[in-house]
This record gives sequence, C-alpha cells and structure tokens, in this order.
Amino acid sequence: MIDTPCIKIDYQKLTANINRMQETCTKHNCNLRPHIKTHKSIEIARMQMKAGAIGITCAKVSEAEVMAAGGLTDIFIAYPLIGSAKIDRAIILAKRLNRLILAADSLAGAEALSREAVRHGLELELRLEIDSGAGRTGVTAQNAADLAEAISKLPNIRLTGLFTFRGVAANLEECTLLDQVKRTLSQRGIEIKDLSAGSTPTGLACAASGLLNEIRPGTYVFYDQSCLLQGACQADDIAARIIATVVSTPKPDYAVIDGGSKTFPMDVQLSNKSYAHVLGRDDLILDKLNEEHGMLRTSDGSPTGLKVGDVLELIPSHICPAVNLQNYIYIEEGGVIRRLPVDARGMVL
Repeated sequence: MIDTPCIKIDYQKLTANINRMQETCTKHNCNLRPHIKTHKSIEIARMQMKAGAIGITCAKVSEAEVMAAGGLTDIFIAYPLIGSAKIDRAIILAKRLNRLILAADSLAGAEALSREAVRHGLELELRLEIDSGAGRTGVTAQNAADLAEAISKLPNIRLTGLFTFRGVAANLEECTLLDQVKRTLSQRGIEIKDLSAGSTPTGLACAASGLLNEIRPGTYVFYDQSCLLQGACQADDIAARIIATVVSTPKPDYAVIDGGSKTFPMDVQLSNKSYAHVLGRDDLILDKLNEEHGMLRTSDGSPTGLKVGDVLELIPSHICPAVNLQNYIYIEEGGVIRRLPVDARGMVL
C-alpha cells in the first residue's frame, strides 16, 4: 500500500517504451542519447544505457553531476553554461567523464568556455544550438554558419555538432535545417560530425529521416496525456499515473483530492482546461489547484459522484515536472511495488 499523492510507474510499460525507442534507432542507424529530464533517475538512465543508448542528455550541470556520481560516463549538457561557477563545475566533470559535450548559442558563451579550457589545459567538446522554431535558446538559422565559424576558431574548443529542439511534430523541419547548416559549414571547410535533434513527438521521424545521427527524446520512458493527444503514443504505452485520494466533497458538484500544485504541474493544460486526465472518468476536470488541494468537477456541472476516500488514477498533462515535484516514484513490477528515489530532483543549477 502506498500513500497518496504519489506517482506510480508500470515497470513493464517502462521497459517496453525504452526498448521500442532503442530498437527504432538501431534499425535506422541513429544514436539514442535520451534526456533524463523526465525520470531524473540513475536506475532508469542505466536501463536506457543497457538497452543501447550511446549516452545521456541533461539540462543542468547539477543533473550531470548526479548522473556522473551514479556511473554514467557519456553526458551531453544541452543548455548554454553562463557564469564562472557553472563552467568550473563542468571543467571538473570533463576531467572525470569519458565524454562530456557542452552547448553554446552565442560567441560570448563559447568564448567563456574557451578561456576556462585554456586556463585548465584541456579541450572541451562543443555543440552549437540552433533554433528550429521552439523560440527559446538557439541561434537563428540565418546566423548559425557565421557563429559556428567563429566558434571553430576558438582555442581549446572542438566544435563537433549541431543540435536543436522543436518539441512538436513539424514535418522534419528540424532535421532538414540542421542538415542545411552542416552543408553550409562544410563548404567553409568546417566538418560537423554530429547532428542531434528529436523530442518524443518528433524523435522517431527524425531517426528514420537519415539526416541525423542522434536523437534526444525524454518523455517516451513514461509518456503523458500531451504525448497521447499529439499522437506520440497509444494509451496503453503510458507508464506513469498520479495516484490521488478524495479528501473532501463539500458540495455535490465538486470534490477535493490531496494533490494540488505541489503534485500536478500547471505549465500545460489540456483542451478542456484540465491539468490531468482522470482514468475512467472522461467527464471529470481538474482545472483548479491550490498548493495542497486539487478541485475536481464535471464538465457539465452535474454531481461528481465521488466519495471521501475514493482513490483515483490520473495522467498528468506533462509528466516531466510532475516527477520533479516528488522525492520518490513507485515502481510496480509483477504486483510488487518498490520506492525509487528521484535522484536529480530539484537540480536547477
């Protein structure tokens, strides 16, 4: 018996998801470097490596430090490192790992890495991030070649790759964009070895395109309701459930569960404005959250029919931040439930 609110993972589905993504990558001769942002677990990262992943992807130095302490030795930090403290920590990691790949999307960022690499007498491997439509970090495609050329001339920096993140299916635009920049750089005498892209919604198509040699999906290990609605998975593929208990039914038209904003992420709402899908109750909407309270109502305003003590299973709209809100997740395998620490929880630096 596990207490609520909590996240429960179906081990069989988790294993199947890991194997299916790896098998597709292997079939198309494309490396898989999964992002650990979803599970933040050393054990699950090891499962991905055992299945055939080339390495892992992290967003922050602190995540990479946790994974390195857990025995992961090939890590890509897919985020620009700005600030001497973060760069110093990355230098320490570079000395202890088999391979550390860093990222930049500006000359200023790359120059800071170059200065520290020279000071420490080592060479840093770097990838240039290109914006393919997500509208966050990444140099524009128009400026990518000039920036890449400038970075390639920096001392103690080895520019080996280009990478991007699109997030949603976009007819392989991210793949063709990287390929075009690579070709332009080749004409300038700069050879790029690695082209890396692919989120969970786009990963399989990117792997099959033949244009890239690496993809970095993360959510695929668990999937969530957004993945289902985007067509990235089937309902039976979703391995994660948030388990919550009805703690109050003040009025017939709404009920309160013991999971609020400290359990359910609020960054993504479903089309019905709900933050999660209640299994077996398509009529219920979770659209109001306080820190410790989640308010459920029906879409038509009718009585919920819920009772105090009812235990519900919900699929969050976005599983990645949901996991980060927990100290532990619970793995169910063959009827046995065990607790697994969220090793890299809260690693924001």
